[in-house]
Amino acid sequence: MAEVKSPAIEITHLGFHYAENSGVYFDDFNLRIMEGERFGLFGPNGAGKSTLLSLMTGLLNAQQGTVHLYGQPVQHKSVRKLFGYVPQDFSLYEELSPRENLHFFGAWAGLNQAEIIKRTDELLGVLGLKDVVNKPVKTFSGGMKRRVNLAIGVLHKPAILFLDEPTVGVDIQTRHAVIEYLKELNQQGMTLVYTSHQLTEAEDLCTRIALMDYGKLLACDNTNQLLQTHKESDLESLFLKLTGKAYRN
Repeated sequence: MAEVKSPAIEITHLGFHYAENSGVYFDDFNLRIMEGERFGLFGPNGAGKSTLLSLMTGLLNAQQGTVHLYGQPVQHKSVRKLFGYVPQDFSLYEELSPRENLHFFGAWAGLNQAEIIKRTDELLGVLGLKDVVNKPVKTFSGGMKRRVNLAIGVLHKPAILFLDEPTVGVDIQTRHAVIEYLKELNQQGMTLVYTSHQLTEAEDLCTRIALMDYGKLLACDNTNQLLQTHKESDLESLFLKLTGKAYRN
């Protein structure tokens, strides 16, 4: 008998708009992401991807509807340990070394000293940072900083990992290594929610994707089914078909 999966994330009748904008940014928005999925969110600039991630992580509060992680409201204190977040902007201390960053964020996440030391050594090895463990992060390339950012996000072994453009500005070797590591984490049971402009990367990583624009869900399914339904050969063609070819700010 196939294993029955539970919703990792359930968004119901979500409504949200920024105070400076007229109208509703999200209006009766619904989405369910099952545990163990590698789920991709895609859309042009201004589609609402980063805003939606902020709502799913509690950085923003829904004005209508609900956001639940494993059945609990996202604003509940106990939910914070369920997820990790790798933001598009670096979320680390550049004056500190990778080791010092991980020790700080490990303590902040509530890990004990033994867990912090073990996870720090493990992650710095897996992410190719062992030779620079004691060097200030400010001296690193963008790709190396991305890897430190990722290590911080997974340090406490979250059930859900949110990734906002995790490979932007990195070389092809780093991109490949990061994607392969994310697949390993998923095989170990971690649910991934990922957004990027790299559509070929999405086809490789994601088991299901959502295309959105202006706060609305345009399509949501596994990649092959989406391409078949819309009679397109690749995600880039489908993306342009559903969101248009006009310039975006």
